[in-house]
Amino acid sequence: MNIVMLLYPRLTQLDLTGPFEVFARLPDVTIILAGKSLDPVTDSGGLRLLPTHTLTEAPQADILFVPGGPGQLDLMDDEEVLDFLRAQAAGARYVTSVCTGSLVLAAAGLLTGYRATCHWMSLEQLCLFGCTPSEDRVVVDRNRVTGGGVTSGIDFALHLTALLFDQDRAERTQLSMEYNPVPPFNTGHPNSADPAMVEAMRTRAAGLQEKRWVAARAAAARLGLTAPPDKNS
Repeated sequence: MNIVMLLYPRLTQLDLTGPFEVFARLPDVTIILAGKSLDPVTDSGGLRLLPTHTLTEAPQADILFVPGGPGQLDLMDDEEVLDFLRAQAAGARYVTSVCTGSLVLAAAGLLTGYRATCHWMSLEQLCLFGCTPSEDRVVVDRNRVTGGGVTSGIDFALHLTALLFDQDRAERTQLSMEYNPVPPFNTGHPNSADPAMVEAMRTRAAGLQEKRWVAARAAAARLGLTAPPDKNS
């Protein structure tokens, strides 16, 4: 089973390495880290990751995976990457993402007509692509499987493990990782965090989020999709 995971500059490494840790514990799995070149890729925090294959050399994916991160912005109109995703998705058993990776899938036209999730600050941008956004931590719609923001990557990968194998395999993988989260604070989602904290975070991220809206609208227009009105228009 080939799991092809996209690598690109300024991704959020935990979007990728959380699922990677789960996938690496599965039997008969080959993980391909596909980048534009074999040069190291630097994530948004400075961690360097090494591709195993170029986009042109990557084998056909059984599982296609896209992480999110600030570098997602540059991929929204990157035809080399978007064409790669379209070609791989055509033969993949599952097409998947974590965080704003779903916006890249959407820009490739791969989430139109599906339910999907994303990081909470960018979730509504999925509406631009004829996609139904969901606040669920992990969303499964036919062969599209998407995870929410950053830390949901482990949950996403365990859900996918149950789909690929069975619940027993997923549970044993969870146990082997001692994945037993007990967050020290109840602020991990805007539904539970103090509204003032949520608003302050939105304010701090406003510049990046406006760029994401602009990129998403342009990508939707290139796909010939008519965007519904939104509060950020």
